[in-house]
Amino acid sequence: MRTRRTAVFVWLAVLAVLSLVLAACNDELAEEAEDFEVDEPDVDEVDDPEEEEPAIDEGDPEDDPDAQEIAWATSDVGSAGHTALVNLAALLNREWEGYRIDVLPTAGAVQSVIGYATGEFDGYYGADIAFFEMAQGIDRFEGFEDDAERWPVQTFWAYPMETGLAIHERDVDNFTAWGDLGGEPVFTGPAPWDVRANLERAMGELDVGHNYVEVDTGVAGTTLDGGEISGLITYTAAEASAPPWFTEAELQTDMHVLNPSDEEVAQLEDAGFEVVEIDTGVFEALGGDVALFVPFFYGFHVGLEVSEDDVYDMLNVIDAHADELADADASYAVLGQGVAELQRRGVEAAIDDVEVHPGLARWMQEQGVWDEAWDDRIAQ
Repeated sequence: MRTRRTAVFVWLAVLAVLSLVLAACNDELAEEAEDFEVDEPDVDEVDDPEEEEPAIDEGDPEDDPDAQEIAWATSDVGSAGHTALVNLAALLNREWEGYRIDVLPTAGAVQSVIGYATGEFDGYYGADIAFFEMAQGIDRFEGFEDDAERWPVQTFWAYPMETGLAIHERDVDNFTAWGDLGGEPVFTGPAPWDVRANLERAMGELDVGHNYVEVDTGVAGTTLDGGEISGLITYTAAEASAPPWFTEAELQTDMHVLNPSDEEVAQLEDAGFEVVEIDTGVFEALGGDVALFVPFFYGFHVGLEVSEDDVYDMLNVIDAHADELADADASYAVLGQGVAELQRRGVEAAIDDVEVHPGLARWMQEQGVWDEAWDDRIAQ
């Protein structure tokens, strides 16, 4: 027993000595570390995964220390809205004197509108369908008026998007008008999207009492092929291109465009909607020769914090370089065909819901596309 106790005592003594040695080593290493400088990477040399390079020539603008910074919000990186603003900002930073634009991605266009209204951003990415909901205080803008510190205005309409419906090829004889989808399961787009809001508004005008079904866009074509839905949204940007997810859906099944009937078209137009013809050749494999879609309009807007003269100058810059924008970014194809006409269409679509920046009103008056009936809708 005494031998065992002696062995334990010896081991404890050895462990104590080792602890003292290790502590001394740690102290010495800590003292050395205080004199050792770690080379950290320069943040300016690290690639920013959020950065998107413009396709338009940025030029080499001189830094203006007095330039007013505009924190301009748009949708997320990789979206058409983000790319479009990156290109517009490159042009304006090059040509629009007195201002410097910083492009800020957000979760979506609606978030940019709300962020402007609550003072988070200086500019925003707003659609006329969002302005409609905002004015009514409904859907995505329910309770918005209680939180808004300032009200958005129309400033610059950048491009249209056009929404319509597609069905399975096997159903071309069963569904011949939008109203035939009454009571049917239909995917009109992800719930937060403006394209869905626009299509739902048009279908609501026709009292198409469909049943909305939420579908992952990655399997939308497969879902239609399996019969779980009878129809789904399709759309174009600037009458020229289809979204990638729909192109993928076309590869998953055989689809055909479903156009509104002549009577439905007349009803939509009487209610103030435009109906435009889209060549189905812009799609990968959508059946039908011509698609009848209902457009809505996206714009990049600022508020009354930017003066009438400065907005007027901004629009002159855009007008002078519209072809350059269209060549760099397909989203601006319609803008390249005529800036004034696009502004007229955008203002007409939103005139009842939101006022017009005086700089835009003045520019449109000079271009001969202003309607005097809108005079009381110029923001003050």
